[in-house]
Amino acid sequence: MVVTGLGVVSPIGTGLEAFWASLVQGKSGVDRITAFDPEGMSTRIAAEVRGFDPTDYMDRKEARRNDRFVQFAYAAARMALEDAGYVITPANTGRTGVLIGSGIGGAASWEDAHRTLMQRGPDRVSPFFIPMIITNMASGVTAILTGAKGPSSCVVTACATGANAIGDAARMIERGEVDAMLAGGSEAAVTPLALAGFCSMKAMSTRNDEPQRASRPFDAMRDGFVMGEGAGVVLLEALETAASRGARIYAELTGYGVTTDAFHITQPDPEGDGAYRSMAAALADAGIAPEEVDYINAHGTSTPYNDRLETLAIKRLFRDHARRVAVSSTKSMTGHLLGAAGGVEFIACVLALGHQMIPPTINYEVPDPDCDLDYVPNAARPARLRTVMSNAFGFGGHNAILVLRAHA
Repeated sequence: MVVTGLGVVSPIGTGLEAFWASLVQGKSGVDRITAFDPEGMSTRIAAEVRGFDPTDYMDRKEARRNDRFVQFAYAAARMALEDAGYVITPANTGRTGVLIGSGIGGAASWEDAHRTLMQRGPDRVSPFFIPMIITNMASGVTAILTGAKGPSSCVVTACATGANAIGDAARMIERGEVDAMLAGGSEAAVTPLALAGFCSMKAMSTRNDEPQRASRPFDAMRDGFVMGEGAGVVLLEALETAASRGARIYAELTGYGVTTDAFHITQPDPEGDGAYRSMAAALADAGIAPEEVDYINAHGTSTPYNDRLETLAIKRLFRDHARRVAVSSTKSMTGHLLGAAGGVEFIACVLALGHQMIPPTINYEVPDPDCDLDYVPNAARPARLRTVMSNAFGFGGHNAILVLRAHA
């Protein structure tokens, strides 16, 4: 399987050029929430997508009847198709599919409809309410608007969603069911109820007076993640299909590993066992040794548990090489995009390979004795990259790992 198209909507830029420039510059997308008044919440900051106009990608009528997470998904998918130069035609439509997931789905539409129900009565709830909230509509609407008539499905594995979607789509290509798949994740859950729920869990940073410094993966002063929103969608193709049409190939997707902690609904396994086994499975699937990995885009959420246990799992699997492999968390800049994180971070890995440049972990100031690897602190780093790993872990104990190699 090869990657031929990329599309991204993110808090640090929409489109590849803006997104990559922000990553290299170490730009934070975190600020005080503007979508609603967060006063009274313990966390009042988030990484919002600013200036996004859905009518740049779909007509006004279509935009009105789709939730923001669907708008993001379709925008990213359309970018990926255009980037790949892939045109869906009667000849290939049945062999082109869509697998875009979301961790939460239409959160804003849920809240808006409930408000309407309480204030104006059941007859005023929109007939589009159900289609606007259900998670499969990221794939469904994308298939409708692009004309892709192959498999159309979705994945919901919390913060592992985007990575699972890409990996599962690759398996469909591997089995010969399709020749091309649009795959990734989308999320738009910066809403009052979602924020209140995460605040109640005490999972998020409360560094409200310093928004740009709040997301600080692996730093000893980290105090929780920062919620983000956006979408990352890629076009995967069978190598033969891409070669036959003379496509530009970004990278090869060579490994996919999936495990479950089976431990706790929110906390990772205390020994990092699920993360360790999923990384090992991905490397085995790719047929490469740990020593061949040059860079790991970590899940790195900026929470005390996740960062420590991910570090532990990396050290267990990579042994001596753990001290040599570069590890960074782009969530330090984008915030945590929940179900979209795996898709957006996979794209960051593809771009890192292409530019031979490792994005930094910004806000890394105070070393943590339990997090003692090379986290590429605060500045992007040129590097000779051949093999890159992207980690994604989700509530419920879901672990999904993707391994990329430069195309020969």
